[in-house]
Amino acid sequence: MGPRGSSVLLPAALLLLLVLLGLLQVGPRGSQERPSPAGPLQQPSPSLRRQQQQQQHHQVTYIRSSRLRGHQGTACCRLQGAPANNGGSSSSSSRSRKAVRWHIDLQPWASSTPSLSNEALRLLKYISTAQISCNHMNVKEHAGIPDNPARPWSVCLDDRFNLVHQIKKKQCRLYSLGLGSDDNQFEISMANSGCEVHRFDPSIQSAHVREGQHLWYHRLSIDWRDPNPMIAAHKLRINTKKLGTILNDFGHHKIDVLKADMESAEWKILENLILEDIVERIGQLVFEIHVHWPGFEVSGNDSTVVRYWYSLLKELELKNFRLFHTYRDLLKPQVFLKSEAFNASSCYTLSWVNTRWK
Repeated sequence: MGPRGSSVLLPAALLLLLVLLGLLQVGPRGSQERPSPAGPLQQPSPSLRRQQQQQQHHQVTYIRSSRLRGHQGTACCRLQGAPANNGGSSSSSSRSRKAVRWHIDLQPWASSTPSLSNEALRLLKYISTAQISCNHMNVKEHAGIPDNPARPWSVCLDDRFNLVHQIKKKQCRLYSLGLGSDDNQFEISMANSGCEVHRFDPSIQSAHVREGQHLWYHRLSIDWRDPNPMIAAHKLRINTKKLGTILNDFGHHKIDVLKADMESAEWKILENLILEDIVERIGQLVFEIHVHWPGFEVSGNDSTVVRYWYSLLKELELKNFRLFHTYRDLLKPQVFLKSEAFNASSCYTLSWVNTRWK
């Protein structure tokens, strides 16, 4: 090869060498994966995975005893918002498909011309007459002992109803709603029989207190509405919730007995239980009702108020509840809507059994 050919090949060889050097610098850099803005993908550690799994589950509510009581606390309630047991998931789905009710259906007037007298006599006759017999109750009648201060919180223990069998199997559950009452003999008696008893009372000191093996106290007040979410919890005077909300929080699908002594809040609470179909999840109702005034947030003239009361009780009848025990408290003022009329007491204790309860 002559000098001229060598001079031509030398620049070409230098050019080729430069191109190869450039490829070596660009190639590895271009072949690398760019890290994502969040950083390289890494597998979480076992401890982190367990923490994430726990956060995905519902919170567990633990009820622990007060130091003053001296009992060791144990968990009384299932997971908050857990699926309902005993076929509860299918029942919940069927309830969600029902049309939402915003008010109860009022019964026709007792007479062609609305009057307090006719409405009152109809109501008083209704709450004084048992609709079904019960041969075995948990309390003795107080007839002949008018000065006995004990109130007959009566439940029916006939074999044809489910409560007595639940008690024998130690699987019964009782909710007691109150407002500062010291009368807890009924709750203690049911707890001693093996029932799981939850008493809701805003006057107790601790949030949750366990007493004995089967009795719990909760600093909660049952209301016909949940608190306004726009109001901070620490600004609320007392912690109030609807009964349906508490059932979901505690993971309880059914209540064998619901006892209520709510000092005139019982009418609106009962209305809420009916409208939200909570009564269908209750085996027996034991309510103290008050008729000396309309009650909280019950409005209208006197005849309208009594018609509303009567309509609520008829709604229970439509839900297969039957009145089996009625008690007229002679120790309370004999007043009906602020008047001494109709030979009525201001307070009655009524017990119903759900005849379709399973």
